[in-house]
Order: sequence, then C-alpha cells, then structure tokens
Amino acid sequence: MSIKVHQPAVNEETAKSLGLLSEEYEKIQQILGRIPTFTELSVYAVMWSEHCSYKNSIKYLKKLPRKGKALLVEAGEENAGLVDIGDGWACAFKIESHNHPSAVEPFQGAATGVGGISRDIFTMGARPIASLNSLRFGNLDNKRTQHLLKGVVKGISHYGNCFGVPTVAGEVYFDDCYQVNPLVNAMSVGIVKVGETISATSEGVGNPIYIVGASTGKDGIHGATFASEDLGEDAEDKIPSVQVGDPFTEKLLLEATLEVIKTGAVVGMQDMGAAGITCSTNEMSAKGEHGMKIWLDKVPTRQKNMQPFEILLSESQERMLIVVQKGKEKEVEAVFEKWDLHCAIIGEVTEGNLVQYYMNDELVAEVPADTLVLGGGAPVYDRSYKQPSYHSKRDNFNINTISLPNNYIEITKQLIQNPNIASKRFIYKQYDSMVGINNASTNKPSDATVIRLKESNKGLVVTVDCNSRYVHADAYKGGAIAVSEAARNIVCTGAKPVAITNCLNFGNPYDEEVYWNFVHALKGMGDACLKFDTPVTGGNVSFYNQSPNRAVNPTPTIGMLGLIDNVDDAMTLPFKKEGDIIYLIGTCRNDISSSEYLVHHHKVELSPAPHFDLEEEATIQNAVTNLIQNKLIASAHDISEGGLFIAVLESAMAGNLGFEINTNPEIRKDAYLFGEGQSRVIVSVDANKQTHFEQFILKNNIPYSLIGIVKGNDVVVDNERYDSLVNYKELYDTAIEKYFV
Repeated sequence: MSIKVHQPAVNEETAKSLGLLSEEYEKIQQILGRIPTFTELSVYAVMWSEHCSYKNSIKYLKKLPRKGKALLVEAGEENAGLVDIGDGWACAFKIESHNHPSAVEPFQGAATGVGGISRDIFTMGARPIASLNSLRFGNLDNKRTQHLLKGVVKGISHYGNCFGVPTVAGEVYFDDCYQVNPLVNAMSVGIVKVGETISATSEGVGNPIYIVGASTGKDGIHGATFASEDLGEDAEDKIPSVQVGDPFTEKLLLEATLEVIKTGAVVGMQDMGAAGITCSTNEMSAKGEHGMKIWLDKVPTRQKNMQPFEILLSESQERMLIVVQKGKEKEVEAVFEKWDLHCAIIGEVTEGNLVQYYMNDELVAEVPADTLVLGGGAPVYDRSYKQPSYHSKRDNFNINTISLPNNYIEITKQLIQNPNIASKRFIYKQYDSMVGINNASTNKPSDATVIRLKESNKGLVVTVDCNSRYVHADAYKGGAIAVSEAARNIVCTGAKPVAITNCLNFGNPYDEEVYWNFVHALKGMGDACLKFDTPVTGGNVSFYNQSPNRAVNPTPTIGMLGLIDNVDDAMTLPFKKEGDIIYLIGTCRNDISSSEYLVHHHKVELSPAPHFDLEEEATIQNAVTNLIQNKLIASAHDISEGGLFIAVLESAMAGNLGFEINTNPEIRKDAYLFGEGQSRVIVSVDANKQTHFEQFILKNNIPYSLIGIVKGNDVVVDNERYDSLVNYKELYDTAIEKYFV
C-alpha cells in the first residue's frame, strides 16, 4: 500500500495526544506492519476509545445475563435490543449517555442525545413511540446547576417535541457529586413487525454504499474521544466536540428510512453516532466480513476543504450509512429525493477485510475493519480494583447516635420540597407527552408509564431507575436495588417485567476504587436480572464521569421494559375514594440508612445502603402481582425516596384525598415514616374487599400491616393533624419551579 496524500508525521506523542496508550500505538504498528498515517491513527483512536470499544468494561458486561425467551437478538448484536411482545410485533429499546457534551453545551448535548438514541431505534426498522430520560445535576442552589438544568430540559423538549415522539417518563436527581459532571441518559422505545428489521451489516461485493440524511460538518470531531476522558478546567474548550442537532431533518430521515426498508433494496444500515463514518464503515464491514472502498470527496459537506480525518471523525447528526443491492439504486434514491435528503454513493463493498478511504482518488488510509471493533482486534483490559477506603467510615454508622426529631411536621415539609422528592412538574410540562396519543398514563398516573399499542389491547410499560447513593454505599446491593426497583415499578402497574437496557455511568476506570464499584454493581445487577428474568438487551458504558476532585456516584441507570395484557386493567397509584383501607405490603425496620431524611436533615452523607434482600423482594413483587390479578387492591405505589410517608402522601395528592395513618411503636418513628428500606409497597383496599384481601395475604404468608384509612382533606399521623393536603401539594408542586421564577 502507498499513501499518496501528504499527512502529518506521527509518533508516540501524537498517539498519546489522541488518547491512545503506548502499548496501543505499538499494537497498531504491528497490525499495519508500518507506522500509521495521521488519518489512520485518528481512526484507531476513536474506535479504540472507551466510548466505542468498551475496552475496560467488556469483560464484565459479558457476565450479565443476555439470553431470554423473548429476546430476538442478543445484547450488542444490533444497534438496540429487540424483544418479542407477541401478536407478530417486537419492541426495540435502548438507553445511552450524552454526559460530557451536556456538561459543556447543555442544549445541544441533550438534544443530540435524544436524536442519537432515536436513530438507533429506527435504523433497525422500528418506529420510535416513546422517549425517557434520567438526569443528574449538582446542587440546585448553584447557578451553574440551574443553567445546566434549563439547557438540558430545553434541549430534550426541543428535539423530542419537534421530532414528534412523546417523552413519557424519567427521573431527575440532584447531588453535589454531579456538580461538574452532570449525567444525561436518554432512552428510546420503538415497535416493529417481527421479521421486518434491518441489520447493521455489509455484504455483497460491488454493492453501493450510500450516505443519507444531513451533510457532514466539523461538529463533533473527536466526540468519542472527548467522552472517554475526565472533564477538566478546559471543558469549555471542548464545545467544538459537541454535535449540533436538527430534529426536523431527523423526522424526515425517520420517514425516509422506514420507507426505503420497504423497497427490499437495503442490505444493511447503521446510523452515524460516535466516530461517524469511521464507526459505521468499520463496524458494518467487520460484521459482514467484507471490506469497503470509501471516497471521502463524495461525502456531502457543509464546509469547504475538510480534511480526510475531519470527514471521517465528524459526528454531525442525522446521517446514516446504507448498503444497497446493486441494481436497485434508483429505488433508494427516489425515496430520499422525495424526502429532500442527501443520498450520495460514497463507496462500494469489496472482498476481504480492508476498509480503504480515498480523497480525490488518492488513498489516505487503509485499515483492517476487524482490528478496530469490539469482539475483534480492539483491546480488552482487566483493570485492577480495590475496596473503597470510604467503606470504613460507612461501616461506623450507628443509627443509635442519630437523635429523634422534635418536629415531624417540619421534617415532612422539608422532605416534600427536597428536589429529589418534589414534583418535577417544571421539567415534564416542557415535554410533549401526548403526541401520538399512545400514553395511557397521562391521566392515570402509575409507578411506571403505560404505552398503549394501537394494534392490540396490550401495552408496553417502561421506567428508568437508579438511586446512586445506594450504589455508592454498597455497589453490589445498590446495583441489585436499581434493577429491583425498576421491576417493582413495572409490577405495581400490573405488568410483567421483560428485559432491561442499562447506562453505566462511572468515574475513571483506572481508579481502582471506581473500578471496584463498577465490578460489584454489575454483579448485583446481574443477580437481580436473573431473579426477575429480565435479561440485558444492551446499553452503554460511560466512564470518566468525574471532576478533578472526585468521581460521580456510581450510577448504573436501568431502563426496563414490561408488558401488560390489557392496558385498561393497569393499576394506578392514586387513592380512589374515602373509606378505602391503606396497607403496607412488606416489612418496616429500624432503618434510615442512605435515606433523604438522614442526608438532608441530619447531614450524614455516608451510611450503609438501606435494607434489601433479593428473595424478599421477589416475594413482595409476586404478592403485588397476584393482588392486582385478583382485583383485591385499588391502588399500588412502591416506597422509595422519602420513605413510607412520602409514598402515602404521593398517592393522596394524586387522588386529591386525605389520609390518616398510624406508626408502629416498636419501630423508631423516623425510621417508620422516612426510612427507605426496600421491598415495600403501599396499597389501598376497598372496605368491601378487606376481608378477602386479608384472607389472601394470610393464606400466602405475605408480610403486611394495616396502617390507615383514606379520609378527609388533611394529613393525619398518629391522630395529629399535620396540615391540609392542599398545602402539601402546593409545596410539592412548586419546590423546583421557585428556582426559575
């Protein structure tokens, strides 16, 4: 091979500046049998970045349960997971991060996160029907946090609303650990007929290769590398690495993509996300065990005189790579012409495994595709780890050193205004949750969102969950809780959990304590997935989420999919009528560990994770499932942040009905009201069904207690009136909004 175009000389320092290790630079020379060109080195740098290669995580990702009866493809096989939902339909779903871009340019960072994950879905041939998100920010009193929150929410709402897919669910947390490095995780859910999906592959020598959609610019160059390094003081200088999104072009691309698939002319297709043309050409080639010849000068560009490496590494949005059956070019071109989108032949499929890039008929790079990709020649590391030193402080926590409050009413009002508990109305009212009119939860709130499938009575049930404080306290237990809470939320709607996708947000993998948390969190997640038969369909690893001072709390965000046979039978969380009896399913304990109450009232930042037992969790979930199926309960709401009091209050506010409850004198009152021990659900029961309910509970040996009654318009605890429900609701609804008035 002879590289004819002049390129900058490269050496080990060049490789280091691109994020490659010394041993990786040596390996590249061994693979090529020579010193790489700058363009080739740039290709390896992005493809071997953590963001693309998962080189520091794949060993443990492979240990997660990845097989199940409903799975149509295994994890990592395609752009997104694919699950059989019956009646000839499948659901494609996935969650990914866009953390670093959102830290430096929140609007575009979040917007392009939504666009990118949506393309993963419709590239497979599925039509997106719902979006979700999981957001993490620093202290809300901080002006930068307010700026980031406004920008991220505006970016999500702008892209999603214009694209025409409803944002149906999400979660938002605030913690000092995210002050410098916020987390923006976006999830997309789509449906497709079984057998009508398209694979991200390339085959058929001589088949033309098209780039379709938007033109290519200089935005997002080395975005994958940027996502694979710590955020430092120069973070603002990284804004050129942030992509720029256009949701209107994405909508056209969606419709054109689904239409072109119907022509039968498409061999394979992949969206251009991280690493742009580089990633799609090499991953499709490696999967199809063919090569490619790519003419970079034929790529439609937005700027003149773009260098080969700039075209290759650009992460400009709303673009796809399509391999087309030779002879069917006109059919494909007609579709994209109809939708007024670029559709340019930029290459052809070749024999062998080499991907060759040309500029004006001169060869600028030649790389073996299989050496660049996960599962091929990309490096795989087994990093060392050690137990975090802060565990010793955690283990010194003693509940008996925590004084009981003097004023419980004051604490309840503090908690209801805590940004981690308060209504996220300020955020979700900016999202269009009803476009497509499939959202069945808008007027019937439940612990997870129910999406009506127009083709049948069935519904998809979706949620995102993770309490990172629990994972920080105990990575194994916290990872298991994240999966279990997601399953509990699905179960509380009357649905069956089916599968998960995950977005694993951690700090620098070279930090042995960070890596300890990563390894143990995945073990906890895996054990919980096995217990609930919810295999992992795929997802995203996002390392390097940290500032110069500290890593973010380990945050393995779980996106879970469930299925309900009849949407009209879905269980909801509001109390239904006066006189209904309030029960606790599960067991209360003297446990305030890692609770919002302990952290924010007593200022104790570090304590063990709350009580959790996987077998106990499974027992409670089975009980709730059976209670719903037997129509013995009127509402169900799981206990999470804020404890039992907040769960009861949320059901009351949703139903505009007051309540009277009593605590258990054998348990500390603060633990009873505010403890966050897991595996507990608040249910309400029609008084006429009370006897049948208790007979069922006792027969099945399910732990429970009668705690109160739905009554009046006030909040009453142990015969003491705390305040009117209206006043609590006002505090709850406006707590976050007041920061932005």
